[in-house]
Amino acid sequence: MKCPKCKAEELYPAKLESDLPAMGCRRCDGALVSLLYYRDWVERTTLPLTVDALDAVEPVADDTKTALTCPKCARLMTKYMISGNQDNRIDLCGSCDEAWLDGGEWALLKSLDLAKMLPSVFTNQWQKRVRKDVSEQQRFKRLENMVGNSDAERAQEVAAWLKKSPNRSTILHYLNTD
Repeated sequence: MKCPKCKAEELYPAKLESDLPAMGCRRCDGALVSLLYYRDWVERTTLPLTVDALDAVEPVADDTKTALTCPKCARLMTKYMISGNQDNRIDLCGSCDEAWLDGGEWALLKSLDLAKMLPSVFTNQWQKRVRKDVSEQQRFKRLENMVGNSDAERAQEVAAWLKKSPNRSTILHYLNTD
């Protein structure tokens, strides 16, 4: 099988963890992971995954921007966002149930405490939450551009306080009649 990113490099048997097999690429450090083997690994692994001391700093992960084809069936893989705070997307072949992790993405998943939640990333519910997070970040950025960082952060604090207040509607009515 050829690497879906490098195209010419042959994938070789590798391991993401001591007992989690994958097919790796020597050139780009990407890995093709069978979700069948991954689910089995999650069931067998009881210890929490920790980031190695060498990886304690924020991991740098590549992200393939173009569409990838599955090295097994040659169909296009679908890209799934990991979180609203990360630009990285994990590629999934829905036919083969194989995920492609670009170089560094496994370390990124571990640093985000998502290494044992990989299939969740591929759900509609997860993707909807990520899109909501991205939308909220963009909304805050627009406010920040209009009023400055200090006022935008203060507005965010007030909004969080108002959300919890039992007198929210009365306070909002008071503020809107100024």
